[in-house]
Amino acid sequence: MTDIADVPADTPADGNPPDALALDHYAERAYLAYAMSVVRSRALPQVEDGLKPVQRRILYAMNEMRLAASARHVKSARVVGDVIGKYHPHGDSSVYDAMVRVAQDFSLRYPLIDGQGNFGSRDGDSAAAMRYTECRLTPIADLLLAELDRGTVDFLPNYDGAFQEPQLLPARLPFVLLNGASGIAVGMATEIPPHNLREVAAAACHLIRHPEATLDDILAFIPGPDFPGGGQLISQPDAIRDAYVHGRGSLRLRARWHYEELARGQWRVIVDELPHGVSTAQVLAEIETHLNPQPRPGKKEISQEQKNLKQLMLGVLETSRDEASDKAPVRIMLEPKSSRQARDEFMAVLLAHTSLETSTSINMTMIGRDGRPQQKNLLQILAEWNDFRIHTVERRTRHRLGEVDRRLHILDGRMIAFLHIEEVIRVIRESDEPKPALITAFGLTEIQAEDILEIRLRQLARLEGFKIEQELQALRTERDQLQHLLDNRAALTKLTLKEIEADAKRYGDERRTLIEAVTPVAVAELSVIDEPITVIVSKNGWIRSRQGHGIDPAAITYKAGDFAFAVIETRTTWPLVILDTHGRAYTIKAAELPGGRGDGVPVTTLVDFQDGGRFAQVLADAPDTPYLFANGGGYGFICTVADATSRQRAGKAFMAMENNEAMLAPAKVIGQWIAAISSGNRMLVFPQAEMKIQAGGRGVIIMALDDGERLAAVAAPADNVPLTIEGIGRGNKPATLTLSPTQREALRHRRARRGTALATKMTVERMR
Repeated sequence: MTDIADVPADTPADGNPPDALALDHYAERAYLAYAMSVVRSRALPQVEDGLKPVQRRILYAMNEMRLAASARHVKSARVVGDVIGKYHPHGDSSVYDAMVRVAQDFSLRYPLIDGQGNFGSRDGDSAAAMRYTECRLTPIADLLLAELDRGTVDFLPNYDGAFQEPQLLPARLPFVLLNGASGIAVGMATEIPPHNLREVAAAACHLIRHPEATLDDILAFIPGPDFPGGGQLISQPDAIRDAYVHGRGSLRLRARWHYEELARGQWRVIVDELPHGVSTAQVLAEIETHLNPQPRPGKKEISQEQKNLKQLMLGVLETSRDEASDKAPVRIMLEPKSSRQARDEFMAVLLAHTSLETSTSINMTMIGRDGRPQQKNLLQILAEWNDFRIHTVERRTRHRLGEVDRRLHILDGRMIAFLHIEEVIRVIRESDEPKPALITAFGLTEIQAEDILEIRLRQLARLEGFKIEQELQALRTERDQLQHLLDNRAALTKLTLKEIEADAKRYGDERRTLIEAVTPVAVAELSVIDEPITVIVSKNGWIRSRQGHGIDPAAITYKAGDFAFAVIETRTTWPLVILDTHGRAYTIKAAELPGGRGDGVPVTTLVDFQDGGRFAQVLADAPDTPYLFANGGGYGFICTVADATSRQRAGKAFMAMENNEAMLAPAKVIGQWIAAISSGNRMLVFPQAEMKIQAGGRGVIIMALDDGERLAAVAAPADNVPLTIEGIGRGNKPATLTLSPTQREALRHRRARRGTALATKMTVERMR
């Protein structure tokens, strides 16, 4: 027990010291500090130089070590040691990994480090240990480092205050667009694609000349990303523009290939450029997976989808292999099964089922000029960098003006000494304190007097006087020019433009990525024969198919204890949609259902139900067919079958439902009226135009329900056809109630009303 004498006098009555902080508040502050540290000091690039802190420190350390492009290579371990010892107190592997990426010509459009040795490969091979590799800066790195000692950027103390490091590098071109960036922070991420240097420089110059330029004006110079590995950008121009407008989007990339003609009419495909981030090993591994599929985890045999895909690949592809060499870093040979098959169809199969065609995301999140992380569009990035560049040139000019003024001051003192050399020598010889004596005798400043005292005698020769006069004249001319730049914004802007254009001419190169829209984009669809089939689903969730239509439901057998849930006449090319108890939608290809007269397979083997969801409803129809989807809570909406489809085995969130709500059987929209019936046998008929059309979500209220009541069934029948209500009547016997079009007239109201009670006691199950 604590003695009262041990408690400080200023402790409050609750026992907490005055500087105490609640644990949840402390955790919140600590996590926020960590998150901001990750965002600012690790994951996101700066808009000014396009670098993350570790990359900036690596380049600065190499610059301090005099490892320019003309220097000899040194061991990477020396650079890593210098970086972690002076500027970046983290693990050596993190620094070396960052250095390796900056040196890879297949990762960066314009590598900043010239690596010698094994710096990794396109196929994902890691770099050799840093004790084996060597490095130096590339010539283009000079655009980041050349003006570092000209007062262009601020310097900050390093982590222990022993050294100074630059807050930014004075980039002469917008490297945030040239090389792009990739990173994951806390609560945000970045994925900036690389671009062509000439195009970006031309766009920056245009924006400087025309500050009112629009994004469309800039896109005339920058049509899209330019990846280091080439490839083809096949997205539509609208998709590219939309990504640059919002700073976020997804673009479609495709490999580039050519056909090699062989003897006797044979041919083969040679892939020589891959989409960014795709390796040869990845493509070949995908082909091998399709040709020799393995059962998925938890399954004993491969799925019907895998069997069909295997058959498809075996039918078109004979051989695939990697033929890369020093002269051809990417060369994938694809030999068709038969030279008689269509070349376009052959490539369509491979594009659809391998990474020869893939998507890349764009997320242009970065730290702006204001120091805040933000997702920026292309126009914002260029505008902020232009502002930074003009400000940098102004700082460089002001710094040089200060150097010129200091040198002029020194030379003025030397000229005085040269003109009065005998008197200067006499004063120095006769004075005990020559510096104050010189200052008094000739009106010099302390700096001038100090310089005269340190001057060598040979610099007092007659020839030196001419040199001083020439240097003074040259410096005065330069000073006037520098002052003119600082006083005249147009002149400073003109100089900035001239430098950008000169750098673009020196370091620019041709575009590597071809931009050519392709419609339609290849999708992973198997070629199937369009024919009628009947899908049979049991109450316990077993599914199968039979060829043709008109099958007698009474002739269909089921497992013991199981019975029919749905018998749907559809076609092999139409999607089959499964809805679970959570409102999630899953898609099965009808052509992949097991056929024959067996019991079929459980639905759970064809889709991956999420979060404990169970099979609830099923429908199959043409993709553009409208259906009414509703739940027991009385909400619903109209959408097409295509809106409910998903490409993932895990499906997609489709209808938002609350606890204890059930999915009702989807109703095909045929007529102009919607019919809804509640569990209390109240019925409402209202115009279809009052229903909301949307691709998913909660929808709108279909029918007002009492407490404990639920929506039992919905329908959208033809206007001149009777409506049949089916359910369970007395004695648990099946019961039906048929309403003619005339009888439905009295039940018509507006949507979301309570409806009219029906003269029936059945428990409603469905309407048709």
